[in-house]
Amino acid sequence: MARRRLRSGTVVIGGMGLLAATLAACGSDPDKRCVDPVSYDVLPDYKCGQNSGKSGSGGGGGGKYYYGGTVSDGKVTGGSFDKSAVSRGGFGTSGSGGG
Repeated sequence: MARRRLRSGTVVIGGMGLLAATLAACGSDPDKRCVDPVSYDVLPDYKCGQNSGKSGSGGGGGGKYYYGGTVSDGKVTGGSFDKSAVSRGGFGTSGSGGG
């Protein structure tokens, strides 16, 4: 019985697929939550609508999106309101950002 051998091109293509999947996982958006920018309380998503959370809104309950971090007792920590300051984790990373 003859054993079938994989061609090196097949191995390279398979490796490129794995690399592409890894890069896609690292480049995806971080978790986001609607948060009160003063108290850091998690709010319902509708509080972060298009007109909510703009500067100068007077703090009338408008929220802002908070990226990354964790929630404990209804408050967020360890993330940032700046999406670009937080990266989503891929293979070998924790997934939480600093800020």
